[in-house]
Amino acid sequence: MAVKKKSESFQRLSEIMGRGYMELHERAQKGAFVVWIAIIVPVELFHGFENVVCAVPESHAATSAAKGVGVIQAEKAERLGYSMDLCSYARIDMGSAFDNGRDSPTFGLPRPQMMISNNNNCSLLVKWFDVYRRKWNIPHFVLDVPFCYEEQKARDLQYILDQFGELISAVEKLSGQRFDPAGVEKALSYTYEGVSYWKRFLEFARHRPSGITVFDSFVQMAPVLTLRGTPQFAEHYRLLYEETCDNVEHGEFPVPGERVRLLWDNIAPWHQLRKMSQRLAEQSVNIVAAPYTWCFGSKEGDFALYPYEGDFLAYMARMQNNTVCPHGLSLRKKAMEKAIPWFGADGVVFASNRSCKVFSVMQQDLMRHVIEKMNVPAVMIDVDHADARKYSEEEAFVRLSALRETIEARWN
Repeated sequence: MAVKKKSESFQRLSEIMGRGYMELHERAQKGAFVVWIAIIVPVELFHGFENVVCAVPESHAATSAAKGVGVIQAEKAERLGYSMDLCSYARIDMGSAFDNGRDSPTFGLPRPQMMISNNNNCSLLVKWFDVYRRKWNIPHFVLDVPFCYEEQKARDLQYILDQFGELISAVEKLSGQRFDPAGVEKALSYTYEGVSYWKRFLEFARHRPSGITVFDSFVQMAPVLTLRGTPQFAEHYRLLYEETCDNVEHGEFPVPGERVRLLWDNIAPWHQLRKMSQRLAEQSVNIVAAPYTWCFGSKEGDFALYPYEGDFLAYMARMQNNTVCPHGLSLRKKAMEKAIPWFGADGVVFASNRSCKVFSVMQQDLMRHVIEKMNVPAVMIDVDHADARKYSEEEAFVRLSALRETIEARWN
């Protein structure tokens, strides 16, 4: 077995993401109606309009953190009076927005004419986007998605559909453009094709040794946040799947000496991806998967692709519950009970995220369930997904090394 070669997919990813941000700025300058959306808001809806472009502040903040400027941007927001206890995504994005995009790896985001948040992947988003509403006096539409303790109920689906109708009417009124459902259907076909390949890519984590690391999937999920509904989205994930398949067939693996396999529970630590990946590989440890990446395109508590059967509005409303944050503890337990044997995991890393409290709030109970009810070793480490000041590499690796030793002791 050999170490996996530098994949062409990473170069292609950099190119399509950079091109996407440049096209966003160019179209905005030429008069497109600019909307800022949360990541779970169905971007495909806006392909039903001739000249509407969408920016995703959460993705911009993650990119800033990954490029090493997250702290610089966060400190700008803190100097304006925003607490360091707020989500680092919000602080990074506000620091950039209120400094005209200075220091941003994407030159910031074009000023919005409308914002659309939701409360199913992050309760803070509503407050965060409302800061911009007050500062810039622009409309803010909030998608209210019911919390789910089990599979989505019919009345909840209809409640979301009704809001989609209100949202479409609002964009028509504000942009002066007519909605064409044919554009949404075409966009959703691209999304579904791309997500189908994404799911197949993630399944390489089941191979021994794994064909991917969780860090690969964290990086490669970027188009899921910003490019859904486009042919580039579908093409990128097709090529990513094919390249990974070729690597596995030729015996090229990211951790060829893989001995310990782990799951990661929470958002990616964007400022630590390279360091963490390298240090774990040196210890023959591979974190192979995470619910943050496998949940997209799935229904509650599952990782299988949810089928699209032609009703595009109903499908997008159903997918409002794919993200982990609005799931009750019982759903998260069921998902973990499926995932550990599915991925052949020897243990679980619970990353208590100081920014994402809605993801982290149930982790102590979930970890206790994994250890006591499933008899699977687990550890909790402290991280922040975008603020490097709130993370200690050495403290984290003391605990990760202890988890590895616990797992290996069971084999002796």
